[in-house]
Amino acid sequence: MATGIVSPTAAGALHSTFCRCLLPTRRFVTLKRTSSFSLSRSSSLPLKRSPQDFRIRAARSESKGVSLGFRAPDFELPEPLTGKVWKSDDFDPYPALLVMFICNHCPFVKHLKNGLVKLSNFYMKKGLAVVAISSNSVVTHPQDGPEYMAEEAELFKYPFPYLYDESQDVARAFGAVCTPEFFLFKKDGRRPFELFYHGQFDDSRPSNSVAVTGRDLSLAIDAVLSGQPLNSAQKPSVGCSIKWHPEKNY
Repeated sequence: MATGIVSPTAAGALHSTFCRCLLPTRRFVTLKRTSSFSLSRSSSLPLKRSPQDFRIRAARSESKGVSLGFRAPDFELPEPLTGKVWKSDDFDPYPALLVMFICNHCPFVKHLKNGLVKLSNFYMKKGLAVVAISSNSVVTHPQDGPEYMAEEAELFKYPFPYLYDESQDVARAFGAVCTPEFFLFKKDGRRPFELFYHGQFDDSRPSNSVAVTGRDLSLAIDAVLSGQPLNSAQKPSVGCSIKWHPEKNY
């Protein structure tokens, strides 16, 4: 899929437009590019209770440094909701690819789920390819298993495929260590996808009062889709550690 070069002014407008879609629909707010945009917490969808009363554990972790320019690893993973097997080659026609490592149970992921859906819906219409991957061990966290992944994808109406990395080999290939963790890749012509951004969604956390805006990630997507460099700092993503299989405890 080809994209044209967009001016910095247009890129700023694109970012502002996305941020408007995160605002509560019943309020009128005057926006500026430097404003902080809020997502109504009351819009969060309720989670279905699992048949078992699983205990939630959240070990705080930060994404580690992965060199920009790192080539996206190949993968071939199933989508529990549809049964389809997705390959990394399926995303080759797109100018940019966002790979998100998420899961069902992590409070940091739950905090952003509605924002992830809104951001993905907006930018997928602009030409961005998006895929989410869960690599957590079902031995230690059965609530993150494929059956519940399918329920989660349907409940939140994920517009992107939500794939199951049972072996955890894909997480290891990417160097992923936490959920959520974001890898934004750019593609120049026929060259492989190269890492453009590896940072946080925004400054919001379950334990603070900062509104969920998607500001950091949306600025990066604006830049990659417009062919512009990213001038802002890349802060590491903070979340739950990936739950490795007991025998693989990396």
